[in-house]
Amino acid sequence: MPGLLSTPRPVPGRRIPALAGAGVVVLALPVFLVAGFPLSGWALAAVLWAAGEALGIWLTRLPTGADHLGSSGLVALAHSFRGIGVIVVLAAVTVANRDVGIAALAVYALAYSLSLGVSLVEYFGSERLGG
Repeated sequence: MPGLLSTPRPVPGRRIPALAGAGVVVLALPVFLVAGFPLSGWALAAVLWAAGEALGIWLTRLPTGADHLGSSGLVALAHSFRGIGVIVVLAAVTVANRDVGIAALAVYALAYSLSLGVSLVEYFGSERLGG
């Protein structure tokens, strides 16, 4: 049964979604300055976003596929731990300082959500493979 989710498409690029998320982080700075939110929360979100994207860039350089099972497993685990690591850091900061943690969480969540949304639009807007 051919359907929307069963149709293969090319993997979306990382540049545009990453830039969209970075744009959210950059545009959040003036909001934080004007609204008086804790700048350390914005800085934490910016560092987490940059570190996550740097890790993602490094992971895309590793070979994957059936011929490279070891590095494929590393890439899969690293992508999982990337998200888990961000959650752990944000939870620890929120426990230590609620305002900073919530501010960082809000910025990071908005950046991640926009990045994911752009990736989905790029994926479903692309031509199907093989037809």
